[in-house]
Amino acid sequence: MIKSTVIAAVRARLEQDLQRTLAAARATEAAATDPESRSEGKYDTRGLEASYLAAGQSEQVEELAKSLRLIGISSNFPDFSPSDNIRSGALVEVDLAGERAMFLLAPAAGGLDVELDGIEVTVLAPGAPLRAKLDGRIVGDRFESPPMRIVAIS
Repeated sequence: MIKSTVIAAVRARLEQDLQRTLAAARATEAAATDPESRSEGKYDTRGLEASYLAAGQSEQVEELAKSLRLIGISSNFPDFSPSDNIRSGALVEVDLAGERAMFLLAPAAGGLDVELDGIEVTVLAPGAPLRAKLDGRIVGDRFESPPMRIVAIS
């Protein structure tokens, strides 16, 4: 699998998520400021709830935009040879209990999954426990928990 294709798919997914979340944030902000959302009594919290939701969605928009910027920096994804140690920017293929799995060690967007050619690639951001296990390893290394073997790096 070509790493640039994986990165492009991750960027496209982040862009979709950003546009969807931005639209939701705008709609929620409009609802929060709508005169219809004004409190009609001390137990009516519609406006307050809408403003909390709008704030949370705005934070999510900022996080997605930041992730998109970081994924777009090509120097965050250098080329690796099979003998290199795994580190940030690597696309790692593993044999996970007889099944092929792929991980992109990226500076952001942890947990995001993209599917290419029937193969799911999971983004591992800094702080992910599996990423910590992979950092510094080389092709051929094995793990017992979870049982896996590193097959390739690019």
